[in-house]
Amino acid sequence: MSTNNWNNLVTEMPDLLAPSMAKDHPNLPVVKAEGCYYYGLDGKEYLDFTSGIATANTGHRHPKVVQAIKDAADHLMHGPSGVIMYESILQLSKELADVLPGDLDCFFFANSGTEAIEGAIKLAKHVTKRPYVVSFIGCFHGRSHGALSVTTSKSKYRKFLQPNGLAYQVPYADVKSCPSGADPEAYVIEKLEKDFETLFNHQVTPEEVACMIVEPVLGEGGYIIPPSGWLKKIREICDRHGILLIFDEVQTGFGRTGEWFAAQTFGVTPDIMAIAKGIASGLPLSATVASKELMKQWPLGSHGTTFGGNPIACEAALATISVLKEENLVENSKNMGAYAYQKLKMLQDQNPVIGSVRALGLMIGIEIVDPFTGKPDGNALMTILDKCLEKGVLFYLCGNHGEVIRMIPPLTINQEQIDHGLAVLEEALHEHQAELESQMSGNYQNV
Repeated sequence: MSTNNWNNLVTEMPDLLAPSMAKDHPNLPVVKAEGCYYYGLDGKEYLDFTSGIATANTGHRHPKVVQAIKDAADHLMHGPSGVIMYESILQLSKELADVLPGDLDCFFFANSGTEAIEGAIKLAKHVTKRPYVVSFIGCFHGRSHGALSVTTSKSKYRKFLQPNGLAYQVPYADVKSCPSGADPEAYVIEKLEKDFETLFNHQVTPEEVACMIVEPVLGEGGYIIPPSGWLKKIREICDRHGILLIFDEVQTGFGRTGEWFAAQTFGVTPDIMAIAKGIASGLPLSATVASKELMKQWPLGSHGTTFGGNPIACEAALATISVLKEENLVENSKNMGAYAYQKLKMLQDQNPVIGSVRALGLMIGIEIVDPFTGKPDGNALMTILDKCLEKGVLFYLCGNHGEVIRMIPPLTINQEQIDHGLAVLEEALHEHQAELESQMSGNYQNV
C-alpha cells in the first residue's frame, strides 16, 4: 500500500469505522509483523511490547503456526462443530486438558474472551439454578451486555447501557491501602471477609449467588496483582456457600504469568475458567472450561455457536501449544519477566514519575504518576507512549485513569530486546522529566 492510499483511507476512516473501533492508541500503520516486531508503512521497525494485547504469545507469525494454518485451509475452512466433527477440535481439547489445572477437562469453544465469559456465567447459573453473580470492582470481563454486568474497570463502558441488576460487586484486593506496619496479605483477606459479610447481610443472600467471577490478575483495570491468600480466601468463601468460582484467564493464560495459567501461579483452581487471547496466536478462538461433571449438566440447546471452535483456529491453537512447549516459552516468560522487573525497579528509583512497578511473568504494569502530587497521570502516560513510539517501541495502556503502561511482549522476547525497549522507555522518561522541570522553571520565573 502506498502512503497516498493510506492517507486517503485515514481521511475516510471516520466514515468507514465506528469511533469505538478506530480511535484507539496509536493507530500505527503497519504492513507486516514478525516475531517481536511490527513493520510500519513508514519503513520503520517497531519493537512490539503489546503482543496484540497479550495475544501473540508465540510471537507474530510464528512459522509453525503459519504452516498449521495453511495446511488446515487445504482441508477444512469451517465446522460448524456438532453438525460435523473434526479431529482438530478433539485433539485441542485433550492438549488443553493436559496444561489446565485440576479437573478442568471439558470445553465449549467460542471466538472471543467475551463469549467465553458469557458461557461461563450461563453455565454457572444453569448448574446452580441461582440468579446472581458477584464480581470485583476494577475487573474487565468484556463489553457484551451479560459480560458488561460484571465489568467495572471503567464506568464509561457501562454508560447508558443499564447492565442488568443480577450482579453485585465487592472491592478488588488493594494492598496500597494497607495501614503502615500491617501485613498487606492479612489486611486484604480481612477486608475481603468484611466486604462479603456486608454483601450477604444487606444485599443478597449467599444461597442466591450462582458464581463469583474474578481476574486473578487485574488486567485492563491496571495490572494489579493480589496476594495468593486473597484468591484462596475467595475459593474458601465459594466452597462455604456452594458458589461456583470463575477465573477470567483471558489475558493471564498461556504462559503470560510465568505458568500456563494464573490459577497455577497462585495455587487456586476455579470451577470454571474462561480462556482466549494467547490460545491461537491471533486467530479468533476462546473456550469456556469446566469439569465433565459440570458440563454434562449443560444439555444440548442450552448454549450454541456457529463459528466457535473453527477448525483452522483449532489447528493454530495446537501449533501454539506445541511452540510454547518446544521453545520453553512459559519458562522464558518467568525468567524474562523477572529480568525486566529488576531493570524497571532500578528505573523507578531514578524517575519519580514511576509510581510503582507490578509484574508477574511478562504481565508488567508501570504506573505513571504526577511526581509532585503522586496522583495517577494519564496525560503524562500518553506523552511517554508517544515518545517511545517515535523511537520505535510500542507500549499500550491500562488502568482506571489510563495511568499504567502495559508491558506485555511476546513470550519469545529475549534479554537484548528487553534491554533495548527499556532503554527507549528510559529516554522517554528523561525527556518527559526535563519538560516538567522546564515548565516548573518557566512558571517560577513568571511569578
